[in-house]
Amino acid sequence: QVRLVESGGGLVLAGGSLSLSCTASGITFRMYAMAWFRQAPGKEREFVAAVDADGSKTHYSDFVKGRFTISRDNGKGIMNLQMDSLTPEDTAVYYCAVHSRIYSDPMQEGMFGSWGQGTQVTVSS
Repeated sequence: QVRLVESGGGLVLAGGSLSLSCTASGITFRMYAMAWFRQAPGKEREFVAAVDADGSKTHYSDFVKGRFTISRDNGKGIMNLQMDSLTPEDTAVYYCAVHSRIYSDPMQEGMFGSWGQGTQVTVSS
């Protein structure tokens, strides 16, 4: 059974930075594309960023492009999300997710699942 655990959330001022991490168990981590999603209060969960299995290809939503950087370390089994230039609109619970198939395209946003418990990111103005 897949288990994903996010960490690194917190409270930050607008313009600041945070770094999130995700670890996975129950899968061969290096074989799966991974992604970050987020859900703000009263809104649907939305795609943020994804990275393919070996970390060579990334995909970002338009609203984080240029501000967030997704990466992974397959040796350590960790995926990261570096978030810079944060705005209050980035306030949400951030979730990591794993692609449903091995060695798949990170642009297949609808193919991610097995959500972790999430980590809260709050950006104050």
